[in-house]
Amino acid sequence: LQASDLIITPATTFKEKPDPSGLVFGTVFTDNMLTIEWSLTSGWEKPYIKPLENLSLHPASSSLHYAIELFEGMKAYRGVDGKIRLFRPTLNMDRMARSARRASLPCFDQNELLECIRKLVEVEKEWVPYSTAASLYIRPTLIGTEPSLGVKKPTKALLYVILSPVGPYFASGSFNPISLWADPKYVRAWKGGTGDCKLGGNYGSSVYAQQEALELGCQQVLWLYGEDHQITEVGTMNLFLYWINEDGENELATPPLDGIILPGVTRQSILDLARNWGEFKVSERYITMSDLTVALEENRVKEMFGAGTACIVCPISKILYKGKHLHIPTMENGPQLTTRFLNKLSDIQVG
Repeated sequence: LQASDLIITPATTFKEKPDPSGLVFGTVFTDNMLTIEWSLTSGWEKPYIKPLENLSLHPASSSLHYAIELFEGMKAYRGVDGKIRLFRPTLNMDRMARSARRASLPCFDQNELLECIRKLVEVEKEWVPYSTAASLYIRPTLIGTEPSLGVKKPTKALLYVILSPVGPYFASGSFNPISLWADPKYVRAWKGGTGDCKLGGNYGSSVYAQQEALELGCQQVLWLYGEDHQITEVGTMNLFLYWINEDGENELATPPLDGIILPGVTRQSILDLARNWGEFKVSERYITMSDLTVALEENRVKEMFGAGTACIVCPISKILYKGKHLHIPTMENGPQLTTRFLNKLSDIQVG
């Protein structure tokens, strides 16, 4: 895969740019896309930037039948200085390469792909919103296009990248607290599975539980794991708890990367910032619902929030667990730390 082979034949008709304040996540797409085909016999073909168009796939394509596919999620921001920046994109390329290995999809040169993505964003630079509350979401995708019903490693694949200007991820706004439903009957990921990769199958299978959460008056699912009801992720986000731990220390805790947690770029950035500040203990550790309920009873919980590319951080105010509503005092506590992370990361992203 060589960025120097890139052939650019951009769109000649242009869609109207939407008002940044009225954007709904992932519903508006830019004029152009990046496509790169791969086959076992020829390797990677030349990359193309061309007008956004529908894909033409054989009905037996392995991505459609066996979910042999993956995706990434990253953003381009327009800085206050007018410059356009990608936020830690090499971490996305690392994760995409790990996902490709796990899905038996072809490996690629991460730097070359990133340069192709950079060129695409350059072509579509007027689609990067002139707003600090909006950004250009970048969706690299790699799918198996093997025209066979055999369950096997594909000999054909398609890598493509589409772009979508986005505002706040949650309809409730960018910084309103959310309520969670915690029930162990549904599991997002398990040891030896694919929970640490960004594969579509992880997400499609979560929609059923998400619908049940909505029916119960909650906005997202708090995914639990194991007999001890370990807290893992919230919706499609990593989870953080800021509390006074069992030893009386101020601690920012998040579940460890043990194979069932997605290694989020925002997650890593929050850990990097907190460790750099050196003001409180920072831990990657297991937290169970029992740990949380005891801490709530003892008034040791300060803030709880989700973290991800789409929302940056999202405060949590309520958890429905075993038929009881647990009140999380995130908003009563500022939320000082959640707001600090939001402001710091936003400042970095928009320069």
